[in-house]
Amino acid sequence: MSRNSKTKCIGILTSGGDCPGLNAAIRAVAKSAIHYGIKVLGIPDGFRGLVENRFLPLDDPDVSGILTRGGTILGTSRDKPHKMRMGDQVLDMTKVAVANARSREIDCLVCLGGNGTQKNAQRIREAGQNVITLPKTIDNDVIGTDVTFGFNTAMNTATEAIDRLHTTATSHHRVIVCELMGHKTGWLALGAGIAGGADVILIPEIPYDRGVVAAHLIERRKHNKRFSIIAVAEGARSIKEARDGKPAKPSGVESARQSQGKKGHAHALHEGPHLVQESLDSRIARQLQQLTGLEARTTSLGHVQRGGSPSPQDRMLCTLLGTEAGQLLAEGKYNVMIAVRGSKTVPVPLEEVSNGHRTVPIDHPWIHAAELVETCMGNRIRRT
Repeated sequence: MSRNSKTKCIGILTSGGDCPGLNAAIRAVAKSAIHYGIKVLGIPDGFRGLVENRFLPLDDPDVSGILTRGGTILGTSRDKPHKMRMGDQVLDMTKVAVANARSREIDCLVCLGGNGTQKNAQRIREAGQNVITLPKTIDNDVIGTDVTFGFNTAMNTATEAIDRLHTTATSHHRVIVCELMGHKTGWLALGAGIAGGADVILIPEIPYDRGVVAAHLIERRKHNKRFSIIAVAEGARSIKEARDGKPAKPSGVESARQSQGKKGHAHALHEGPHLVQESLDSRIARQLQQLTGLEARTTSLGHVQRGGSPSPQDRMLCTLLGTEAGQLLAEGKYNVMIAVRGSKTVPVPLEEVSNGHRTVPIDHPWIHAAELVETCMGNRIRRT
């Protein structure tokens, strides 16, 4: 065990949505920090636990055996320190969060999370507390890194679901619309769509023309293709919606939450005397059924995509990111996000990654490959 660390104590928290690999990352950060003689404190329930001054010691036995477990042993929340509900009020608790960290003599907070976490960590940093972040999200949309942990596992899950949909789609000669997560970016829908052999992929970065999609489905049927699978990101918008600046329609998860059990076919949902707003996947299926005369059904994977044990690739990624954080902590280097650049993990200044989303470039090789295998992207662009 090395004891020449410039950092004496750290706090670890997980924030935002749960994600495969959080426990693997906690383990890697904690074990590498302990290797350098650093005291490790876990903070339950994200930034809320920090504001509420809740800490628990993490020793080697506490993080042993969690590499393969999904979820997070620390718990998580979407609370933001600068907009935190305390009773009936929403208050800026940033200074309280920093004061609590200082009262525990924490030299650096290690925050595991996606875009929201990067922003919140930057606010904590601006208030005077050192931070290091690790990029986590199944959406794969954190700026400054080639990949985020959790994405590979979620893409595996989504791909397996699309694989299974082929069975019923071909048996019943159906069009099946599969809605995947990705409100602002389409990395997950695009990756799983390509890997699962989806015939149409709709993502937020490329507004779709339903007439183009319908024509593609009809053309497939003319060539005796018995079924079609449509992979759609929850943030996909039509050309008209994009032109008018309208946000994406509610996802299937949101509509299911409202209706307490979403129907598996293409029509608007009802709950008592009130009409529940039609979800994106249902709306697309209904419109395409009307345009093509083909029977359409829907599937929304929802939170299934975020669950389960992390893939070997994500376990490896979390271990590399977490141990890189441990080394930087020992060196006293703070206020960075540990990013993946090619085959290396590198520190990136936090201010460079705390705003915006990493969207799919229109000229990305994945899009080009999808079009070359005759996947419809919902528009009229065709490359040679």
